[in-house]
Amino acid sequence: MIETRRVLIVGGGLAGLASASALAPRGFQVKILESRPRLGGRASSFTDAATGQMVDACQHVTMGCCTNLAHFIKTIGIDQFFARQPDLWFMTPDRRVSRFAADRLPAPLHLARSMARAHYLSWGDKLRIGWGMLALRQVDPHDDQPLLAWLKRNRQSRRTIERFWSVVLVSALNETIDRLGLKYARKVLVDGFQRHPQGFEVSLPTVPLGRLYGGEMTDWFARQGVVIETSAGVALIEVANDRVTGLQRRDGQLEVADEYISAVPWPRLLDLLPEPVAEEHSCFAQLRNLETSPIASVHLWFDRPVLDRPHLVLVDCLGHWIFNRGETTPGEHYLQVVVSAARSARVLGNQEFIERIVKELAELVPVTRTATILRSRVVIEHAATFSAVPNVDRWRPTQETPLANLTLAGDWTATGWPATMEGAVRSGYLAAEAILRRAGRVEQIIQPDLAPLAVNKKYRPANKGFLFTSRKTRRP
Repeated sequence: MIETRRVLIVGGGLAGLASASALAPRGFQVKILESRPRLGGRASSFTDAATGQMVDACQHVTMGCCTNLAHFIKTIGIDQFFARQPDLWFMTPDRRVSRFAADRLPAPLHLARSMARAHYLSWGDKLRIGWGMLALRQVDPHDDQPLLAWLKRNRQSRRTIERFWSVVLVSALNETIDRLGLKYARKVLVDGFQRHPQGFEVSLPTVPLGRLYGGEMTDWFARQGVVIETSAGVALIEVANDRVTGLQRRDGQLEVADEYISAVPWPRLLDLLPEPVAEEHSCFAQLRNLETSPIASVHLWFDRPVLDRPHLVLVDCLGHWIFNRGETTPGEHYLQVVVSAARSARVLGNQEFIERIVKELAELVPVTRTATILRSRVVIEHAATFSAVPNVDRWRPTQETPLANLTLAGDWTATGWPATMEGAVRSGYLAAEAILRRAGRVEQIIQPDLAPLAVNKKYRPANKGFLFTSRKTRRP
């Protein structure tokens, strides 16, 4: 018999929603309070005032290795809104493109032939990278020394760092190579690219993020008895005798429950907790040591189609990814250019940043020179993720806290993953497991990693016509 039945969740982002999706079917009465008028947290959309169109603040992607996110979206019935893209397209400033796709070789060699064909790396570069990837597999998974120093000790040159390690890791971890620790770099490159043939494959939402949190999802939660209130901000977490006694809402209402989950960003948690409580317990006080890193996205609407691929990964460019969002409204063709660890965007200002991206795009995709930009917009998420600096995990708290009935969720908590949608869902599942333990039930909600495969059974023969695309033979 479950004694603890009422759970209040502060925050309707992925972490809070994942907690609710795990607890409600297991007999808990769950209520979510979200301060914004919409769900999704940082993975959300806004309405463009000029057109009324729903626009994602930034393109979010998932990879094949993200097993918990896959479980979550399937559970709540929105998996049909994701499209798998098994090929990655890498472009250099000279407009040559290389295609990466897994083949029949067993992991970790399933991308070896694609790497061998990468036009932007010399054979010497490829040998250095192969050595580095092999060395990375031998590293203790908990070793979180400075990444750049490790790369240099393991025979990586400036060219391989700029054209391989940075290309993959800055986008994946939203931080520059000189600031990253080794642990999560290893996580990305071993779990994502070496362990399983589908681990690196990207899936993108086919609808705006705001649509993901629309009727299908809210209907599922309603069927589970979950109460969701938006525009319901919390002002204070009330604490007495090392227990939460209630949540003081901004409108003056007091919300009480048996268990509480804080699924808000850590700066917001520190604002909600009484100051003496935040200072007394190190798991809260140490959150002030976490740093953030920004992501910028430039949204461009053209009067004609300008890109015939779903995306481009950019090498030696200001932008990191170009996403082709298609014809979102009649006569408007939408591209989104994403820049990770985008501290430069904050310095340049929006207009200059747009101009630089448009100028770069004109060199990469020449058809944009004659196409008309109908409108443009820059969105900068200043605190998009925590910065995965060396030994960052010493500041990341577990989901259980010194307050007996307060549990934490958020990609910044101790999940074993960097700041990703997968990390957010994992945190929500771990928070649910903690509450179940306090109710006398031990259940594993966290999903297992992809099991290693000896052979890639979904191998598709390479389309050689796309492998060595040059300026003269192929237009983007």
